[in-house]
Amino acid sequence: MGRIELLIGGAVAAAVVLWWLLIRTEGVYLGRGVVIWLYDLYARRYDRIKQYDPVNEDHFLARPVLQRVQHIPAPLVLDVATGTGRLPLALLEQPGFQGRIVALDLSRKMLHIAADKLAPYGDRVVLLHQPAETLPFPDDTFDLVTCLEALEFVMCPVDVLRELVRVLRPGGLLVLTNRQGIDARLMPGHAFSHARFERLLRKELGLLAVDIQPWQVDYRLVWAIKPGYASAAGPLPLDQVWCCPCCGAVAMLPVDTDAHGGWRCLDCEALVPVGADGVIEVGRAAGG
Repeated sequence: MGRIELLIGGAVAAAVVLWWLLIRTEGVYLGRGVVIWLYDLYARRYDRIKQYDPVNEDHFLARPVLQRVQHIPAPLVLDVATGTGRLPLALLEQPGFQGRIVALDLSRKMLHIAADKLAPYGDRVVLLHQPAETLPFPDDTFDLVTCLEALEFVMCPVDVLRELVRVLRPGGLLVLTNRQGIDARLMPGHAFSHARFERLLRKELGLLAVDIQPWQVDYRLVWAIKPGYASAAGPLPLDQVWCCPCCGAVAMLPVDTDAHGGWRCLDCEALVPVGADGVIEVGRAAGG
């Protein structure tokens, strides 16, 4: 093989590796910063790339979810890795949904798109710029916890799963997705076979009624129940469930600090600013 052929072969191999690292696995093997950068980069085109359709979102997402929590008139919902607000929008557009939603993500530009889409719903949904590995809520808080098309792109999926289960109230519903097909096989350590995922949820996390259903080409939809029973949380406002990012107390109250406002902890006086689009900037919290 000549030098030219070797150079071409090397270039092709490098291109394949780069495609795998940046496109197929969305930067997860290059670190959290790269994942966030990629989602920020594609934020404005993300909904078009994913080809979200309101009819499909209603039929294949919102209605099945609400059917499983129909015994709760107004559930308190946590959507982790909300992106552009896909699930909150699908739920809030349902006439029968009277609950409240807390949604969080680490891509600030994705949250900006979500804020614009969800603005008509006022304080029924709040957006936090916050990582999934350390959720700022007490144990056993939410009636419904969701994380869609995201687990394989966090740095440690099992740690995030434990946090999701921790903040779900006993008897509450957990809704996840599990990657499948060739993409799953290309993501060792981040994607699980369906059998392994079910064992993880049942055996390691102690969940009940685990049900993995066909959903999309790349994903299956996963349902699970946290064992035990506690009364439904209902549509609690954020100040009753949000732990201060500095001291951990559930003592956050909205304050007027500038044109956009913010949140202050009554215990340690830490201040968390709010962006012009209404997104709560948890990462910019400043101690009192």
